[in-house]
This record gives sequence, C-alpha cells and structure tokens, in this order.
Amino acid sequence: MKQDQFSRTRALIGQGAMERLAESHVAIFGLGGVGGHTAEALARSGVGELSLFDDDQICLTNLNRQIIATHKTVGAFKADTMAERILEINPNAKVHPHRVFYGPEVAEQFDLAQYDYVVDAIDTVTAKLELAVRAYGADTPIICAMGTANKLDPTAFVVTDIFDTESDPLARVMRRELRKRGIEHLRVVYSNEPAKKPVEDLAKACRQNCICPADVARTCTNRRQIPASSAFVPGVAGLILAGEVIKALIADV
Repeated sequence: MKQDQFSRTRALIGQGAMERLAESHVAIFGLGGVGGHTAEALARSGVGELSLFDDDQICLTNLNRQIIATHKTVGAFKADTMAERILEINPNAKVHPHRVFYGPEVAEQFDLAQYDYVVDAIDTVTAKLELAVRAYGADTPIICAMGTANKLDPTAFVVTDIFDTESDPLARVMRRELRKRGIEHLRVVYSNEPAKKPVEDLAKACRQNCICPADVARTCTNRRQIPASSAFVPGVAGLILAGEVIKALIADV
C-alpha cells in the first residue's frame, strides 16, 4: 500500500480501523489545555470529521499549556485556530468550529445524536452536566475530563466510572448532580493526586493586571478563583481522552 501520513497508525490498527476513523464524527467541547490536545490527537489519528466548541480567545497565560497557544495566536478564537491547525495536519478532514459557550441556553441548537462520540473538556459544572445529560438522552457515547488544575503528577490519571472516583472535588459534585438526574454511569478521566495550593493568588493578580484580549466577554477578572497549571498535566489528560475515543470507535473492527 502506498505510504501516506497515516501509514504508521495503519500498521498498528489495520486498514479497516483506519476506514472507521475516517468515517467517524467526534465533537470536542472545550479547547483549552485538555481539549486542544484531544482534538489534535484525534486529527493525527485519522478521525475524518471534528466539531469544535469553544467561545474563548487565546490569552497570553494560555501559552504554558495549550497546544494552539503561541505569541502569534494570542487574541484569536480557539475554535477557529484549532480548526486551522487540524486542516494543516489533515487537509481532507471536515472541521466545524463553533464559537459558542455550551450550556443550557444553547444546548438545543446542537443534536448530539449526530456524533459518534462526544468529548467533554469543559471546566464549568453546569455545562458538563448539560452535556452529560443530553449525550445520555441521545444515546451518544461520552467521556469527560475531571479537574487537572493545581496538579503536577501526569502519572496519576485513571480512566473509570465517575461513581468510582475519589478525592476529586469536581467529580464529587458531578456524582451528586448526576444521581439527581437519573444518570448512573459516566466514563471519566480523573487524577487522584491531591490538588496543590497555588503559591500565588492569581485571581488577585488578574484583577490588578488583566491581560485577557480586550474584547473577551468572560475575562479572568470575573472568576472567583483562577487555578494554577502546568505544561504537562492537562495535555496528558487530553491524550488519554483521545486514546479512549479511538479505542472505542474501532473496538468492533
């Protein structure tokens, strides 16, 4: 077979699996430190169609962890920048960028049944719950990232059901709220590393010297807390998410 950009992946999983990936449509909600790495790994794996959801613009403080963040892209919309990057990787991919903050207000606009898999890399509880409930109702597979902020151990991630998680505050809130909504299972990637306390009050620093793009609606100054982060922990979580999606998509090939 003629060599191409997917030759080494094809050698590992086979032609049938590559065809399945090329026919698959995956939606990624959130394109920050976690979701950006997920989207890129899916594109490099040969997933043929990707829908990208994020209304945020790239900030200078994103450069420490977000794969699309460079000095050149500061101020650009994450969804558009990720879409451009994916097409540079695979010009044959179909990419649909959506500059939207996903939540109950806009959820009706997007039928999750059209996707073969949904990735939740959002950091807002309300949005995560909305996405989980709607994916469950659409019978669309979903995997969710739990918290990666304030952590330094990239080896501490576990893939499990959210009701088997421990020590993650976000997962604890999600478990309680999912039970109220009648959802008994949700596949997640979470870290069992205890969160560290930031040595600097970033919320105070941002309020005094905000460097978000000037036209951003939801700046850091509106947030009660701004977590610390590393270059490697969010990315590892994103790659694990991508790996789980790929394995699920080709499981029956």
